[in-house]
Formats: sequence, C-alpha cells, structure tokens
Amino acid sequence: MSILDCAIVGGGPAGLTAGLYTTRGGLENVVMFEKGMPGGQITNSSEIENYPGVVGEITGMDLMMPWPAQCSKFGLVHEMVNVTRVSKSGDVFTIHKEDGTTSDAHSVIIGTGSSPRRAGFSGEEEFFGKGVSTCATCDGFFYKGKDVAVIGGGDTALEEALYLSKICKKVYLVHRRDTFRSAPNTVERLKNSENIELVLNSVPDEVYGDNMGVTGLRVKNKEGETRNIEVPGVFTFVGNDVNNQTLIQEDGTFLCDMNEQGQVIVDISMKTSVPGLFATGDMRIAAPKQVVSAAGDGAVAALQAISYVDELLN
Repeated sequence: MSILDCAIVGGGPAGLTAGLYTTRGGLENVVMFEKGMPGGQITNSSEIENYPGVVGEITGMDLMMPWPAQCSKFGLVHEMVNVTRVSKSGDVFTIHKEDGTTSDAHSVIIGTGSSPRRAGFSGEEEFFGKGVSTCATCDGFFYKGKDVAVIGGGDTALEEALYLSKICKKVYLVHRRDTFRSAPNTVERLKNSENIELVLNSVPDEVYGDNMGVTGLRVKNKEGETRNIEVPGVFTFVGNDVNNQTLIQEDGTFLCDMNEQGQVIVDISMKTSVPGLFATGDMRIAAPKQVVSAAGDGAVAALQAISYVDELLN
C-alpha cells in the first residue's frame, strides 16, 4: 500500500477543513480517519448564531452537514475506523487502527478534540445515561413538559439551558458562582427566561433515583445548606477533557510535547515538536474552542503540511 501524503485523525471542523485544504491544495493521497460520522462535537449543539456568514438560527448538525460533501469533491477519503495510536519511525508516520491494520503517511494532522468532563458528584456515573446527560439536543426531548436541572456556568451550559427551556416545563440552572463566564447577550436571554430558575453559589452534591432512573438532585450552597430539586433529568456542562490517547506511545510517553493539562504544544503554524505532525482544534494549547477557530487551525495545518510534504519528497 502506498504511503499517504497526509493522514488526518479526527473528523470535526478542524479535520474536515484540513481535508479540504490539503486535497484542494495539491496533495493527492489524503485520508481522514474518523470512527463516526464527520462533524465533531458541535453537531450536538442546539443553536449556532456566531459562525460568520450564517444568519439566523441553525443547529450544529445543520451547520456541519455540507462539509464532508465539499471535502470529498476534491478527493478526501473518509475511513470510518478508530485510530488507537500514531507513531513515527524516521520520516514515516504509522496510523495504528482498532481493527489491527495500519496506514503509513508522510504527514499527520491530528484533531481529535475533547470530550465532556464529568462533574464528579455522587451518583453521576451510576445514573449516566439514565437521567444524567451531557447532551441537551440528544436527550432533551425525553423531558418534554418536565423539570430538569443544568449544571455549569459557561457558554455551553447557558445555551443548552435556553434550549431546554423551550422544551421543558422548568429548568434549574445550578452554578457555583453568582456570575457567568458567557457572552452578555446569552446571560441577558437567560435572565429574561421565565421558566429558568437560577440556583447560584451552589454545587451538585448528589443525584439520586431508583431503578427507573433519576428522581432528584441535591445541591449544597456556600453555607453548607442543602436543597433537594425533584427532576428526572440532569444535564452537566462543566468543561472538556482533551482526547490525546492516540499520541500515547507503547512506552507510555507522548509522541510530541504536551503541557500539564494534556494539550498539545504547537506554534502559530500548528507545528508540534515532531516534524510533519500538526495539532488542531480543542486538543491544542490555548484553543478558543470555537468552530471558526478550529476550522482556521485546520486550514493553517493543511497549508503547512503541503509545504512539509513538498520539501520532503522533492
């Protein structure tokens, strides 16, 4: 099997944009490895209103829908497989796949993103998928006309609380502070929503229920006082953990330099400490965690990969 000009690991906005730019820019043998449908975590978002050129309400799924078709037009191949590890020997990278096969490549653009972080309260794991969720658009419909709780104070938590308020009878928003880390416009909409109750300066203590699922959430405020909120659904939005597993080598070290948070260290050109390896999107240091930024990362990495491969082979 011939060596790929570029292997792209991850099919979110960064990976798809990298695929578009590498193929359209002249690399002829480019494969994007993505175990699921392309689009990334943003496909779970209920509403996008800050992507340039897109006016009006649009879901994350609708935003990402045309991207794969645009990429395939220029020759990007999507291999639906889980990549377990990326290694390098000499000038050649090896993509190790869950099915036991491998692919070699001259360059690699990795954009495996991040995953929703667990909040860490009692009962969270026990009831995950049975009333505890990290995706409002996936599971919100199950609570139509019912009360739910949302945990978090960032953009995602507020946006999903607003989304749920259109479906559910009442939304309790639990936040450990009395101020929000979100856009002023979003905060204003939140405060003007009649069926959203703010439970501030409080943290989740325990989610409880029975063999049918969640029946309530106990929260604790700064004074140590507890309150029981009777809800069948709890949604947590407390940040994300970097998906860096594919960079872990057989000896337990990382393929390239990382920071203490497990994020890939890159320069302004998305170059890592390993020549020919580029990191993009949520997994890199100082990532803004926005779709437009991830797409920009993918474009930058692709242009750098084209230059790298041209210099390597000519």
